[in-house]
Order: sequence, then structure tokens, then C-alpha cells
Amino acid sequence: MTVHNPGRRRFLALTGATIGGAAILPRSAVAAQTPAATSRLLIGQNICRLTPEVTEGPYYFDPKLVRRDITEGHAGIPLKLRMQVVDADCLPIEGARVDLWHCNASGLYSNYAGQGDDREHPVSTKGETFLRGTQMADEGGVVEFLTIYPGWYRGRTTHIHFKVFTNETTRLTGQIFFPDALSAYIYQNIAPYSDRQGERDTINANDWIAKQAGDASFAYVKEGETAYEVALIVGVDPSAKSVQSAPPPPPDGVPPEGPPPQGFGGPPPGGARGPDGAPSGPPLGGGSGEGQPITPAMLVPGANS
Repeated sequence: MTVHNPGRRRFLALTGATIGGAAILPRSAVAAQTPAATSRLLIGQNICRLTPEVTEGPYYFDPKLVRRDITEGHAGIPLKLRMQVVDADCLPIEGARVDLWHCNASGLYSNYAGQGDDREHPVSTKGETFLRGTQMADEGGVVEFLTIYPGWYRGRTTHIHFKVFTNETTRLTGQIFFPDALSAYIYQNIAPYSDRQGERDTINANDWIAKQAGDASFAYVKEGETAYEVALIVGVDPSAKSVQSAPPPPPDGVPPEGPPPQGFGGPPPGGARGPDGAPSGPPLGGGSGEGQPITPAMLVPGANS
């Protein structure tokens, strides 16, 4: 996804750099660091905190697919999503299991019926497993998934779901959120996202689950050569038992707010395409990501503590 538009690169940099008001550390600060040292530098900048748990939603199931590439050929803007799992003491949790799932560019989840924009003619994806997968954290607590930018559906802002398992009783259920300006441009200008009829009715500001999750659940997004690179630190307490909470209901008599009437500004991203050669199942013998550490140069945490 090589782009020669400096204005667009500046837009993406500003979008990421303003999430939570945090700053990007210079690449030179970590150029000579080992993976372990890089992880310590990353989580040592007053940003290590437990990630809030939120509802898993109605579309979770475990297809038992250990795989890095979860696209199964679905078209969309490629994403390289990297998450670093750490504990309350800011130490990486090696071997943590991370499940990931989200909707496709048309707003559909795999393996569920009754979906789609047309309520009179709902879509069924029963038996399908696209955009779902599992990875195990490496020694730096890092997992990596290859996927596509998620679409939207009514009642929710743009998001990706995840679960982290550290043992039989401890798990964290969370969601990852994205800059609204970037989502708006993708949905309005890039096929297949722009092929849909209607407009989304929910953005970050009026999504109750996003409000519950807080700024720590907003990922940093930057442009790479072939995909958008998305990064997030996930703080888990391995000694805690999971207590999944539901999102708070909207106040009585208050209708949900819609997106700004004039939409959002910024240059449209280009280079959208379906990933080539996406596998339909896990690699032989399972397998995890490449194990490269998340560096501060590619990450802006959700917020200052």
C-alpha cells in the first residue's frame, strides 16, 4: 500500500498522535534495543495499566483456528494488528492466548444468521469462519494478526473484538477502537466499504461500549508499505477471575446521537485491496506471528495514566 501523497501521511500521523494526547517516541530510541529491552522501554513510559473489560457481544465463538492470517480472502484494506499482553507489573505475559474476531467490510460476522442492512432480507454466514483466529504471545508478550479494516453495522462504532486467556480462570474480554476520521474516509471512498447503502449511525462519541472501555482501548494506526499497522498494549491481571460486564444503557429518553452532519475531513486512503493468498485454515501444526516486538515508534498508547 505504498502511497506518494505526503498530505495523507501527515493526516495519518496526526490522527494517531492525537489519540489520548500521548507522544510517539523516536525510532532512534529503540533502534539498537533487543526485543526484551524494547518491551521494557515500551511499557516503562507510565502507560502500563489494566485494560478495562467490556462485553464480548453476541458474535463470539471459538473456531479453534490458530492462525496469523484470518482474512480467508475477504476484500478490504489490509491491517497488520499487533498486541502486547502485559501484567499489572508491566511484564510481558509469554504464552497468553489471544482470540480475535470482527465483521467484514459489509458489516457481517462469520457463522451467524440474521445480519445485514436489509432487515427484510437478512444475510446468513452460518458455517463460515472468516475474520476469526487465535495466536499465542511470544516471549515479549506480542501477538500479530493479518486482517482487514473492519466495516460497520448499525448501533456500533468501528471496532475489533478480542479475548485474552492467561489460564483456565483468567481472561480479559475487550474491544479495539479506531479514529473516526479514518473510518469515515474509508467507508465513503474505498470499495467494498463504499459500496454499501445507507450511513452508519454510531461513532466513537456516542458508542456506549467505547465510552465504557475508555481511551486505553483506542489503538494507534499508522501506514505501512503494504498495510495499515495497528498496535495496542493490553494489560491483564493474571490473578483475577474474569467478570464480564455489560455496557451501560443510554439515559432514559435520550436518543443516540448521529455522526456530524458535515461528516469528517481528511484525505482518503488508497491502495485498498483484498489480501492475496489468504489461507482458509490454520497453518500445519498451528503457528504464531513473527514475534517481532512492538516498538514505541509505531505505538501511541490509548491515554496518559
